[in-house]
This record gives sequence, C-alpha cells and structure tokens, in this order.
Amino acid sequence: MLSSTQSMNSVLAPGNLRKVHHIALNVKDMQASRYFYGTILGLHELTGDEVPATLVKLVASGKVANFITPDGTILDLFGEPELSPPNPDPEKTFTRAYHLAFDIDPQLFDRAVTVIGENKIAIAHGPVTRPTGRGVYFYDPDGFMIEIRCDPDVH
Repeated sequence: MLSSTQSMNSVLAPGNLRKVHHIALNVKDMQASRYFYGTILGLHELTGDEVPATLVKLVASGKVANFITPDGTILDLFGEPELSPPNPDPEKTFTRAYHLAFDIDPQLFDRAVTVIGENKIAIAHGPVTRPTGRGVYFYDPDGFMIEIRCDPDVH
C-alpha cells in the first residue's frame, strides 16, 4: 500500500475493474460448508456444465465446490481438511477479511433471522438497525463471519 508521501507511477483508471470475479474461501468440512451455503443460505451450487472448465477436476474430486450469488459472483470453496484458524475463538478476526455480506429484500429480513435460529446457528451480532439498514451477523462452519443485510424499508 502506498503511503501519502509515495508517488504513484501508474494506476488503473476508475472503471478498469469491472466486477468481483469470485470469492474464494478455504473450508475445513466441505460437506458442512456446502450445506451451509447451498441449503441454509440458498445459493445455487454449480454442477455439470456450469462448473468452470479450470475447476472440473477439482470439483469432481470433491476438493472444490462452486456457488453463484444472486448478483452473479462466484463463491469458491476449497476443501482444506487440516485447516484451523489461528485462534479457535471466532470472535477474534483471523484474517484481514472481516465478513461476507449478502443483501436481502427488507420484507424477507426477519425470515432470514428465523432461518438462522431454526438451524441453530449462533448469531454473533444483531439483528441491528442502522440508518443504512438492518443486519445480522453469524458464522459459517469455519468461523468466517457472514452478514445478511437489507436497505432501510421505505415505503
């Protein structure tokens, strides 16, 4: 990262980066994570011809699973059975990434909180209401924080 006193020789222009291509997470228990993202959160798991050609062998061997988010971003799960977070307390952030946030229609927010509870997923924080909307924070099976949030419900 450049400090304010360093000069920049070349930069990407605004708009050069078009979108997030994918998000990759290492997971300890692939089946638990597939259930979490695919069943509980309802993300579509890519199968068959939907799997990127570069990942077909890894998906077939069970080492990778791919999901697509509602906005088209790919979420790649990489199985790492020996994975253990540096700190077993998930309240302590173990990477520079803080959380992955999913947007939901304000009318469905309370339903999402109910689903989290019915699946006995501990809520880390919330639900909270802010001027920017409502949110609830919880952990995936590997301790990575997930947020489901919505914009303010204005009618």
